[in-house]
Amino acid sequence: MTIRSTILLTIQKIGAAYGRDIASLDDDVVLVDSGLDSLCFAVVVAHLEDELGLDPLSSVARFPVTIGDFIKLYENGAKQ
Repeated sequence: MTIRSTILLTIQKIGAAYGRDIASLDDDVVLVDSGLDSLCFAVVVAHLEDELGLDPLSSVARFPVTIGDFIKLYENGAKQ
């Protein structure tokens, strides 16, 4: 499974677990418009750290704005 597919599946799973209506997960969707709130994103990040062994958010000064930015952050973190 790719990093992209892992992230998208995790967002969908957490959204379902918290009863959220998830928007289309296109790269240009703004994270705050995705249907997840800050608690859900914290859970997503925790799950991704467990699954991917990555927490690239701990070293960024600014949280990503779009789904695409979020995915790129993880993909770039995996390259390091």
